[in-house]
Amino acid sequence: MVTAALAVGVVVFARSAPASPQPDASILGDIHAYRADTWHWQRLMGVSQTPYYDHPEDDPSLKYAEWVRALWRGRAVRAHDHALHPPHQRQFLCIHRYEGSWSDRGAPYYGGLQMDLAFMRRYGRELLRRKGTADHWSPLEQMWVAERAYRSGRGFYPWPNTARDCGLI
Repeated sequence: MVTAALAVGVVVFARSAPASPQPDASILGDIHAYRADTWHWQRLMGVSQTPYYDHPEDDPSLKYAEWVRALWRGRAVRAHDHALHPPHQRQFLCIHRYEGSWSDRGAPYYGGLQMDLAFMRRYGRELLRRKGTADHWSPLEQMWVAERAYRSGRGFYPWPNTARDCGLI
């Protein structure tokens, strides 16, 4: 009878044990944090967000979860590195030199690139909603909003005098 009980206990234990180690909450938390970082930088740059097809929550494999974490870590690093260098950074820094401080709150123009509310609503709606006017945005955020205006076809014309001084128009 003891042998039967031991055999049953071993069988129950064998069925409840995972086939391979399962991911812990810290790995899943890392994945979510890297994904959020990636999407933050992609939103700032105005590019499409990387879709989320990999669901380690649905797969009990530790190896798979570690692979997904490494995948999103790489994406976050690349997005951050790309965001640090707006395509027209040098030009916007020249414009800034003739405009206000990055934290200039003198209405009706705000920030280091002197954006008015209409400009901020059109090209930086999410930042305006979350952080307020451009004087509360980082210089990088201000340049990416200006980059969106540039890409929309406006070029450097929102800053006609300073862009001319910089030789941009």
